[in-house]
Amino acid sequence: VQLQASGGGLVQAGGSLRLSCAASGRTFSSYYMGWFRQAPGKEREFVANISWSGARTSYVDSVKGRFTISRDNAKNTVYLQMNSLKPEDTAVYYCAAQTRAATVSSAMYWGQGTQVTVSS
Repeated sequence: VQLQASGGGLVQAGGSLRLSCAASGRTFSSYYMGWFRQAPGKEREFVANISWSGARTSYVDSVKGRFTISRDNAKNTVYLQMNSLKPEDTAVYYCAAQTRAATVSSAMYWGQGTQVTVSS
């Protein structure tokens, strides 16, 4: 599986962004898909993931109620809608094909990162 993330940018606090991750390969729908992020000087952390069908989602506590993960298996794409952004959301965001666990180690295939910067 090859993954291509896009949609990052610079936004003011309180604003919104939608990240997209396009996947190649016919097995996209076989994987959980996740979003992770890495802020400067910090370890990469899990943000959200979504099951094969889209019926199950998980989020890190710090983004619950603000971020929404979704997927379109017909388009081989997973999305992360980010609302009410905060400066502490500033990071490089990565998408990954993963197992169900909400951990960095569960990721099997990584996309390149997309920078999200939230100004105060």
